Amino acid sequence: MKTGLVYDDIYLRHNWKNHPENMDRLISIVQELDRNRILKHVERIKPRRAKVEEVAFNHDPTYIQEVHDFCSAGGGYLDPDTYAVAESYEVALYAVGGVLEGIDALLSGELETVFCAIRPPGHHAEYSKAMGFCLFNNVAVGAWYLLNKGFKRVFIIDFDAHHGNGTQKSFYEEDRVFYFSTHEYPFYPGTGSDKEKGAGKGLGYTYNVPLNAGAGDEEYESIYGSLLPKLMKEYEPQFVLISAGYDIHKDDPLTYLNVSTQGVRNIVKSILITCRELKVPSLFALEGGYNLKALAECVSATMEIMLEV
Repeated sequence: MKTGLVYDDIYLRHNWKNHPENMDRLISIVQELDRNRILKHVERIKPRRAKVEEVAFNHDPTYIQEVHDFCSAGGGYLDPDTYAVAESYEVALYAVGGVLEGIDALLSGELETVFCAIRPPGHHAEYSKAMGFCLFNNVAVGAWYLLNKGFKRVFIIDFDAHHGNGTQKSFYEEDRVFYFSTHEYPFYPGTGSDKEKGAGKGLGYTYNVPLNAGAGDEEYESIYGSLLPKLMKEYEPQFVLISAGYDIHKDDPLTYLNVSTQGVRNIVKSILITCRELKVPSLFALEGGYNLKALAECVSATMEIMLEV
């Protein structure tokens, strides 16, 4: 499988000391990928700066300007969890642009799967609201980018421990995007019950699998080995976007799930095998994961499987 990696040191410039979502997350990932010699076997993709009008596919232009102005004034906290520093606006544009550049690399036909080692994360960011460490919704902008190119069926998989409220809201009434999420529930941000199924023409195209604290490899194997492939094959997507949140790991300090590194490997392998069967490109975008060792191991495992499948 031809595999690409989106990364740039600009992602380290968004940083707040002692916050769990900090630059050490990517430093640890890159060090582990280098140690395991994975970097030698993937195509390196340089992210671009997303245009404001591209970010506005998913966000209120007034909100985008507010983030710009907030960062220009030196930053601070946009909500109780979500910080921004002077350079965060630019970094967030490059996070969105990393996903868009990854999509374009896949659309060129030269690659089959891409991992975007980007930050800040995105899946909690709503139309006009930063939350949950997220400024702009990288994956949601990517999905709109594909729809604007004429795609009719985009499948989003979100395996972060927290429900992607922002992504779900973006496509809740949209049948051209199927949003599938597994997450700890009830837990932050409080959304993601199995009763949330979409609305209007989007009814049936949101599928949440809420999991109890302590859920681990066995529960995830059932979902990703059986349920998800069935849903994907029924929907017949033209493109698959994955919000890859490694805070599902048993060692993560912010969550209460019990997935092992091997369990993560099984999730990723099932996704990639299904994508291969459907002959559809896949793009993984980093979301959560706050134990540096577990995060680095899980991303490395993800890319090893990308190279193997």
